[in-house]
Amino acid sequence: MPGNFTEVLLTGDLVLDEPDPDHWLSGIAPALRDSHLAIGHLEVPHTRCRTEAEGDVPAPGAPPENVAAIARAGFGMVSLAGNHIADCGPDGIAQTVALLDACAVLHSGAGRDIAHARKIAVAEAGGWGIALLSYNCVGPEFAWAGQASAGCAFLPVETRSGSPVSPRADLGSLASAALEILEEDITKARRQADFVIVALHQGTVHTPVRIENYEMEAARAAIDSGADAVVAHHAHIVRGISFHKDRPIFHGLGNGCVVTSALSPGQDHAVRAEWAKKRREMFGFEPDPAYTLAPFHPEAVNAFIGRLRIGEDAKVEAGIIPVHVEAPGRPVLAQGAAARAIADYVERITVAAGLPPIRIEDDGRVEQVA
Repeated sequence: MPGNFTEVLLTGDLVLDEPDPDHWLSGIAPALRDSHLAIGHLEVPHTRCRTEAEGDVPAPGAPPENVAAIARAGFGMVSLAGNHIADCGPDGIAQTVALLDACAVLHSGAGRDIAHARKIAVAEAGGWGIALLSYNCVGPEFAWAGQASAGCAFLPVETRSGSPVSPRADLGSLASAALEILEEDITKARRQADFVIVALHQGTVHTPVRIENYEMEAARAAIDSGADAVVAHHAHIVRGISFHKDRPIFHGLGNGCVVTSALSPGQDHAVRAEWAKKRREMFGFEPDPAYTLAPFHPEAVNAFIGRLRIGEDAKVEAGIIPVHVEAPGRPVLAQGAAARAIADYVERITVAAGLPPIRIEDDGRVEQVA
């Protein structure tokens, strides 16, 4: 266990649709367990409910028993606000929340109504109170929680065409109501905890480098409202790292652990099979055929776990733990030259996105280049 500081680790999307979830998580579990707190993003509901939401490509419910593996791997907290958490309806959300509670995994971002979806999760880690807030920025709007309806917490974003918010809509600027939500929730979180992390489900999927304007607006607004760190996920590929007011922004954590057959073109589900084909055409990539359970952009094999180290003076140091995704989709901690290659990749995509250059030291520390 690290000494003289509190270590918080952060992963992107978790989709555990396959049997033997402990195996799929075993390549990163040692690092997670060695931290004071590990936080992931639970992408899909864990439920046997077969309800399918209409209006987006529905994800199947993952096996309920796999939630316990998330806890065994070392995760103590998860964000839930995303575009698939409501795909199995209110029962899927209720069952997922109940499973997390039974495994003592704290959560924020979804619930039986908007009040529960915006509820702040607070964990004690290394003597600090760590708060997590989770918001979906990409829709679809049917997944958003209401005053008396289940769903996820959200930050409203204006679409350029005036169409409803959805993952495939042309998203423009952050709506003014989003700033009010961040200000209200982060102010509450600061009363309950020493350190506040905001998780945002946002961005353009399957596309290296690209960071939309509203993503920058949301991340900086969260820090302006008092957040100590911001993390993003949804794109299924890592993005660059930047700082605002000396506080870190991980613009894309990529895949924490995604193993699923739901993206296979040859499956029986017509809508999911069509999307598996269409997304390759839309985003111009051909997945490596060896990655049958993680058929993502070829660059998505370059992954990392975000790292925050909180010192005794409450200052935070950002870092990464390089991860390589091995076929057919299992993430493993990278070592030696492989780890350095991933760090170099993150440095390159940060600059390519138009962000200020960073340097990633061999121990994973991320520093701004003066």
